[in-house]
Amino acid sequence: MTQVRFVKLEREEKALHLCRLAEEHFLAGSRVLIVVAEPNRAVTLDQFMWVWNKASFLPHSLDNGTVDCLDEPIVISTHERIPNRAKTLIMGTPCALAFIANFELVYDFAEVYDDQLAAAARARFKSYRAHGYQPCMD
Repeated sequence: MTQVRFVKLEREEKALHLCRLAEEHFLAGSRVLIVVAEPNRAVTLDQFMWVWNKASFLPHSLDNGTVDCLDEPIVISTHERIPNRAKTLIMGTPCALAFIANFELVYDFAEVYDDQLAAAARARFKSYRAHGYQPCMD
């Protein structure tokens, strides 16, 4: 069954956490899919991933529909599809429950620095439980 982990964000640093999580799983040999809300965010994350840590190299691709991402260990996308056979999903934006069921491990974010985002995270946490998942906080 899919394991859902929430990452608590006390500051607006989601891109940094997306990169850290992607690196952790890449180094462990896992394929990763990162889903973000819109193309501009995907391009920004793609560029940030090249420079976020000078001592790190994260081979990745931006799934913009024009390149084949099948062999990429890390893919950034705005679509709910799995172009690289990833088993780890990092949600920069919430995804459908039916989609997350395709993964062994899913990361969601509890953005507690913003009341509306925190309330939305609590609602997702409850929804995961209601659908049989056992979400936990990292």
